[in-house]
Amino acid sequence: MDATARSGGSGDPPANPTAPADPSFNRASGPTDAALGRTEAGSGRADAVAGRGGETSQTLDRGLRLLHLVADASGGLTVTEAANRLGIGRAAVYRLVSALTGHGMLRRDGDGRLRLGAGLLHLARRAQPLLAEGALPALRRLAEQAGATAHLTVVEGGEGVALAVVEPSWTSFHVAYRAGARHPLDLGAAGRAILAGRAGVAEPVSSSGELQAGAYGVAAPVLGVPGLEASVGVVALAPLDVDTIGPEVLAAARAITTALS
Repeated sequence: MDATARSGGSGDPPANPTAPADPSFNRASGPTDAALGRTEAGSGRADAVAGRGGETSQTLDRGLRLLHLVADASGGLTVTEAANRLGIGRAAVYRLVSALTGHGMLRRDGDGRLRLGAGLLHLARRAQPLLAEGALPALRRLAEQAGATAHLTVVEGGEGVALAVVEPSWTSFHVAYRAGARHPLDLGAAGRAILAGRAGVAEPVSSSGELQAGAYGVAAPVLGVPGLEASVGVVALAPLDVDTIGPEVLAAARAITTALS
């Protein structure tokens, strides 16, 4: 963190009077039994396809629920535990695990417990630009209102990472905060706001000189976005009035929750 100033033919062919009659249609009684049989068979195939679609949707739902269960279990899950929580048999869980490990979404540790796989990190990185884009309008408003550098910080690998940063346009001096900067969660307003959010506390958090001497911060957690741990805040070169800046930060956090939900 550094300080800076800064179509078809024209008609149908004539009917052939010697053409054989359609064996599937009787002029007096309508469709024959053979034609009806074909129709019913076709309907049966359609029902089978619809049934397979429902089964596929259920499998997808179970797979996603399994990922959420593993993500919420800090020590991982056994197949038996996963089966009990999903309310399905172990064999079904093994099939889900096989597919998800094949895509890198799950892995088995040395004790055979299920844990999240590295493939999710790839998806997460692809999603980060979308998160940043959704948060930018609220960050711009916040930076202009507060006259301080606004940022969205997310959790990655147990640390706080500045995902999006917006500097105010009208100040002579402000903090240049590099997107991608990492810091411990227990230092600085942004990280401590995320920790507060884990406890369900949505109040603003302030800091002074914890990450950079002479820098002051106010942040609040972004709550209500499934799968996201984040905070929004501002950082400045002078002390920040929490009573004034706090409500602005909270409004930005709520706006980002709405934009990302």
